[in-house]
Amino acid sequence: MIRLWNGVRWYLRELTGETQYDRYLERHAREHAGTAPLSRREFERRRIDRADARPGSRCC
Repeated sequence: MIRLWNGVRWYLRELTGETQYDRYLERHAREHAGTAPLSRREFERRRIDRADARPGSRCC
């Protein structure tokens, strides 16, 4: 039952894009050690702005 829940949780996090911030933090720590990463709010704001700049990259 726990494996099923973990699978569903992983799928939903991937589907909603929640894991993108986690990946950003890992990459930032690896490539930009010693500097502060973007806050979650700023990261999401920039991600949405990039998506709005490319309206053909999504269905609606």
